[in-house]
Amino acid sequence: MVSAGIPDAETFDTRAIQARDAAHFLHPFTDHAALRTRGARVIVRGQGVYLWDSEGRQLIDGMSGLWCVNVGYGRTSISQAVYRQMETLPFYNSFFNTTNVPAVQLATELVALSPPQFSHVFFTGSGSEANDTIVRMVRRYWDILGQPERQVIVSRKNAYHGSTMAGASLGGMAGMHAQGGLPIPGIRHIGQPNYAEHGHGLSENAFGLVAAGWLEDEILAVGPDKVAAFIGEPVQGAGGVIIPPPTYWPEVQRICDKYGILLVADEVICGFGRLGAWFGSELMGMRPDLISFAKGVTSGYVPLGGVLVGKRVAQALVEQGGDFNHGFTYSGHPVACAAALENLRILREERLVEKVALETGPYLKAAFNELATHPLVGHAESCGMVAGLNLVRRKGSGPHDCERFASDLQVGMVCRGHMFDNGVIMRAVGDRMIVAPPLVMSKTEIDEMAARIRDCLDLTLADIQARGWM
Repeated sequence: MVSAGIPDAETFDTRAIQARDAAHFLHPFTDHAALRTRGARVIVRGQGVYLWDSEGRQLIDGMSGLWCVNVGYGRTSISQAVYRQMETLPFYNSFFNTTNVPAVQLATELVALSPPQFSHVFFTGSGSEANDTIVRMVRRYWDILGQPERQVIVSRKNAYHGSTMAGASLGGMAGMHAQGGLPIPGIRHIGQPNYAEHGHGLSENAFGLVAAGWLEDEILAVGPDKVAAFIGEPVQGAGGVIIPPPTYWPEVQRICDKYGILLVADEVICGFGRLGAWFGSELMGMRPDLISFAKGVTSGYVPLGGVLVGKRVAQALVEQGGDFNHGFTYSGHPVACAAALENLRILREERLVEKVALETGPYLKAAFNELATHPLVGHAESCGMVAGLNLVRRKGSGPHDCERFASDLQVGMVCRGHMFDNGVIMRAVGDRMIVAPPLVMSKTEIDEMAARIRDCLDLTLADIQARGWM
């Protein structure tokens, strides 16, 4: 489908672009030999919740780019804000006792939007850098307080906290740890609160308490005087949209309080309205000391990340810490901050956070509950504008009783191929299919996306039956 204003396919020499891509561009998380054989999909334009590739095909962007294009594509007011700032002050650093107006304005606005325990912001260029900063900041905090032995940060298996050395170490993904000698010292991992995977024989609430208890077990195993912090995503994103039971985070908070350790919320995905609140931790019964953010702060239009710093940590750093020997050339980049300010204005004035909470989030949930009736789907779940469904060989009476496909069949990737080929971008995490669409997606567009997903599930079912897998 080609829309008015969309460049014709003839405008682009797709094969030539793919050849140059294969010759020169190393992509993130990619098997490049396989990509060279297949050729990259060349995306050339976006508008609202839709993308177009170089051959004129329209796709519904069910993943908001990469969990980030919250206000949708084609927002000229953001590009205009970026242009004005580039014409005025395209860059200056925030070292050497200097600042810039957009960074100050954005820091002030972010503190006002955040839960009341936050007072300061440290800017980075990405979520990975934000989580690296948190490692430095957490350990420096305990050093200032005279407890330098508090070095250990506890995270979770299957968590994603970035791909830098510290970010990948905090994350709990075995495939990342297998490359590069990770994790770095002082990082420990506990099980994830995945009820469908680990909660057999327990109610959801009972399992939430059990899963939270794994943190206390780890604290006692390491030694409470050596544990600095616990980090977690309110809802695990790249791990497959793992939504914890409602009892989980309040019990984690109680355990952190009991042992005096810092609680860190990684809101790189969950922040800025994704779950129907400005920050996901507000929904989950958390009172974090630090929040890492990125993605939705600019809707991905310009790279920007950072750390919201609670008063407990900020007071130690500011009043007692002296120099904090950490930072980046692009900390508080004026152009990125200008983009963020306009993005936040759109989120506020169009009441997109409230819309997700009260209208489109519940509507997406209902649509995914209907998709769960498909013979290939074991169960579906959602929270705000994230949702996932599990592909299974045979349905059961509940999420624990379904028969799964053998992992080497990669049924999720088969399904993802049908999605891309038929106009909807949906991500596969194993055999779990997930979406995180732009927050501007309307009910009509949710219906359109759900219809395309169902059609692709039908195609996947027919495909795997033809292969003899069912």
